[in-house]
Amino acid sequence: MSSDSDDDMPLARTNGRVSQAHISKDVDRAMDKADAKFSHVPSGVAVRNGPVVEDNMDVDEPATNGNTKRKARTSTSKPPNYADSESDEGSVPLAKRQRVSKKAADSDSDDDVPLAAKKKPGKLPPKVTAAAFGEESSGDDEPLTTKLAKKKASIEKKAEKEAKSIRAKESKAKNAAKKAVKKEESDSEGDVKPKAKRKSNGTASAKKSNGVKAEADSDEPLKKKSTTKKANGKVKVEESPAKGKGKKDDSEDAEEVYRWWDAPKKEDDSIKWESLQHNGVIFPPPYEPLPKNVKLLYDGVPVTLSLEAEEIAGFFGAMLNSTHNVEHPTFRKNFFEDFKEAVKKTGGAKDKDGNKLSIKDFSKDFSKLDFKPIFNYYDGKNQEKKARSSAEKKADKAAKDLVEAPYTTCIWDGRKEQVGNFRVEPPGLFRGRGEHPKTGRVKKRVMPEQITINIGKEATVPAPPEGHKWKAIQHDNKATWLAMWQENINGAYKYVMLAAKSSIKGQSDYKKFEKARELKKHIDRIRKDYTKDLKAELMADRQRATAVYLIDKFALRAGNEKDTENEAETVGCCSLKYEHVTLQAPQTVIFDFLGKDSIRFYEEFIVDEQVFKNLRIFKKAPKKEGDDIFDRLNTTQLNKHLTNYMPGLSAKVFRTYNASFTMSTLLKELKDTNISIQEKVKLYNDCNRKVAILCNHKRTVGAGHEVQMEKMSDRIKGLQYQQWRLKQMILDIEPKQKKKKGAEWFELDEGLTQEWVLEHQAFLVQEMRTKIEKKFAKENEKLVADGQKEMKAKELTERLTAADDLEKKLKKENKTKKVEAEGKGPSVEKCEANIKKLDERITAMRLQAEDREGNKEVALGTSKINYIDPRLTVVFAKKFNVPIEKFFSKTLREKFTWAIESIEDEDDWEF
Repeated sequence: MSSDSDDDMPLARTNGRVSQAHISKDVDRAMDKADAKFSHVPSGVAVRNGPVVEDNMDVDEPATNGNTKRKARTSTSKPPNYADSESDEGSVPLAKRQRVSKKAADSDSDDDVPLAAKKKPGKLPPKVTAAAFGEESSGDDEPLTTKLAKKKASIEKKAEKEAKSIRAKESKAKNAAKKAVKKEESDSEGDVKPKAKRKSNGTASAKKSNGVKAEADSDEPLKKKSTTKKANGKVKVEESPAKGKGKKDDSEDAEEVYRWWDAPKKEDDSIKWESLQHNGVIFPPPYEPLPKNVKLLYDGVPVTLSLEAEEIAGFFGAMLNSTHNVEHPTFRKNFFEDFKEAVKKTGGAKDKDGNKLSIKDFSKDFSKLDFKPIFNYYDGKNQEKKARSSAEKKADKAAKDLVEAPYTTCIWDGRKEQVGNFRVEPPGLFRGRGEHPKTGRVKKRVMPEQITINIGKEATVPAPPEGHKWKAIQHDNKATWLAMWQENINGAYKYVMLAAKSSIKGQSDYKKFEKARELKKHIDRIRKDYTKDLKAELMADRQRATAVYLIDKFALRAGNEKDTENEAETVGCCSLKYEHVTLQAPQTVIFDFLGKDSIRFYEEFIVDEQVFKNLRIFKKAPKKEGDDIFDRLNTTQLNKHLTNYMPGLSAKVFRTYNASFTMSTLLKELKDTNISIQEKVKLYNDCNRKVAILCNHKRTVGAGHEVQMEKMSDRIKGLQYQQWRLKQMILDIEPKQKKKKGAEWFELDEGLTQEWVLEHQAFLVQEMRTKIEKKFAKENEKLVADGQKEMKAKELTERLTAADDLEKKLKKENKTKKVEAEGKGPSVEKCEANIKKLDERITAMRLQAEDREGNKEVALGTSKINYIDPRLTVVFAKKFNVPIEKFFSKTLREKFTWAIESIEDEDDWEF
């Protein structure tokens, strides 16, 4: 909508070179002439896209405050070699490396050299494959990108049609309501009171604009809300005839569940709570000094350090086995700088005679530091912890749970809510994500004096640790956090929030998806307007239209946009630099930059012809590396423009809308057929995968993928081997079956070589031994816990004879080429029934393997958890009669309780 623009619109940024305010028709004509020699291709699809992970460094999980454990990583790939990289550009963050290229900027060149070519070779994201998109290899010559473009265009056409239909229905309903009002007024012309009532109702309905749907009385998505017994939104759990649940014991109090989707809507949505009570946060335990015989070594000499410096040395020493971190040059340098400062500040390092040691220069001194004694000490403690008996582990966990119990919940408006991350992050070394320039820096211990508590005015303020005080106490009922502090690495604020399954988080998710549903009504006008403005005369309008195109079509983040979890600023569409965009004629655009969480992002898109021309104009001389592509646009301006179409609309809503609408469209195309549960799950995953591809939610193949697929293949082969043995047992019972069924039916499957069979037999024997040993150890632990004597080793030896017997039996089968029938009363019928069961298991496992192979390059979880409306999954599960547990884990079922229960009586719910 170019009418909003002015010739004197201020520039979004003043740094670097800027583009001209107007674009002349001569420039457009010159571009058209230059592009005339190319044959154009369908646009709107990604050729190759996703995050590029240069290494497998352990990373900090965002905003957990130490609440979760870091997952162990297993990788078959070789670790990166950092030995010779400290002096070259590999140690410099990617964003900075890009600015020092010596290549002359040629703005008119269509065949720019991609940034990937300037960097060290890395594993680029995958190209889209027909298998991943669910396309069978066929004889047609139509490229997959063309098919993708057509599918995407078809979905967008349906979106346009649906938007017009929704607005037409709303307009019709509005006109009908007006006619009804006029008729009622004319019928009761002499009666004043009804007229007064009518005016009052009209005023009330006009005020009900606080929500996504203007015509709705509340945010509740279900029809059954009127039948729910509630008091201020609290519903007593009663016997449900539909679900057949029995009543609880009379001695127990009926549990109250806050069904916020059934509760009356608040008049002021900005007020989050009226009363709030909680117990604050849990601090990590104080530092436990190393034993006197455990020291850091400097050039072989034991070093005496202050407790502060010793603790920092311990951070590095404890993680020597994490080579991806401790061998990374930036990690090492940053750690050394902080360690050196701590040593200097606390009186220096001394040898055993009290002489000061000089630890100042990284290049000279770091290689002399030996952290192995520290590592051995902490590793020994970890091994002791692992060696604890089950009873000891349970006792320790019970003690820990008892201490943490008061912090796990809060009282929010009189009801109990789960707290998500009540632990303060322990001190340690910052790891970061991707090529983070501060990796290796010391995360300092957070003290109570840094923490602000948010709590109700009438509530009891939690007591800080003895000898300390809180930074501040506030009573902000418009905030949903319970405690807050600022960390020292990036200056970011950390918040203690409610858990994902809490009502507050649920309402936030609901509003997000409802906002995306509201966008359905306006998407056609938005697309029509930005398509028109791609040729606008004003540079500001053209840049904005191009940015909206990229955000809508390719799910680019706007950039400089923070979400509700207070993430750091990210490089996105509006903050792209000259060097982040490479143009390849006729219509391919390569994006290469450090995106969210400092992870390198590489994307190849086929764009509309006009968008390609615009990007050439935005990169035109005198612009060069370091200059902004969208120099007359920022995120604030972009989002302000979008609110003209719909209140609250911002760039990030497009990502949710596109994923949900695409999934909705694909699911509507499915038909319930007489297929297995596993096949239905695969149908759903196929749709989810297409969403991820069409909406560009892709990823690099995980390092452990091949290993997982190999294990799955072995499991399938193991079932085929069981089938073969059963067939041989049939021959043992009734040899005539060979003639009846044919000799081929009894042969070993082609994929099972003799070498594999021998390996599998050895595995079966070892597996039996391991199971016997584990069961024996577990039974002994139980005996000790009950105060009884342990079983003797002789008992284990006797039990292990079963594994020895199996080994002898398999060796005999290999020698005689015959398998004796097993079990009580073996028969041909029993063997055939078991073979049929194994067939079903093999089919199910092959479907799983096919599904996993298709998912290796696609981030299904990203789409399903964050961008696809969970109610679509619930509708699919109901329609196809598949348990919701097949799609949502226990954690997700708790997170999306509102989605599961709010439409349980709506069979025709649509996004």
